[in-house]
Amino acid sequence: MALPNAYAQYNNSKVMTASPAELTLMLYEGSIKFCNRAIAALEKQDVPEAHSNIVKVERIIDYLRQTLDMKYEVAQDFDRIYSYLGQRLVEGNLKKDREALEEVCVHLRSVRDTWKEVMRINQSKGTT
Repeated sequence: MALPNAYAQYNNSKVMTASPAELTLMLYEGSIKFCNRAIAALEKQDVPEAHSNIVKVERIIDYLRQTLDMKYEVAQDFDRIYSYLGQRLVEGNLKKDREALEEVCVHLRSVRDTWKEVMRINQSKGTT
């Protein structure tokens, strides 16, 4: 069946042709998706699935943090946000704490929405 392969090719093409801003947005979207999956797994008491998805969110947050350009003042703010989210993810994973994961998800949505707004503003200015 060629359908899964076509979907994988489409996703690969989407990533390969995305701008840096769009790639960052994809990372935020992915982290939210995996965080939601972790919460759903905890509700089903599927600890291995919850752990697997929490680790995926941690890796995305770590990547976002590592790629910050610290010459910009706003990067320090993002570093603090990412650090806090990382701590909450570890706590949520250790304690299988749904509330910690929900908090992380709320913050991720907020950051994603802000990022989308910045992208929209820059696009209207023609700077993307």
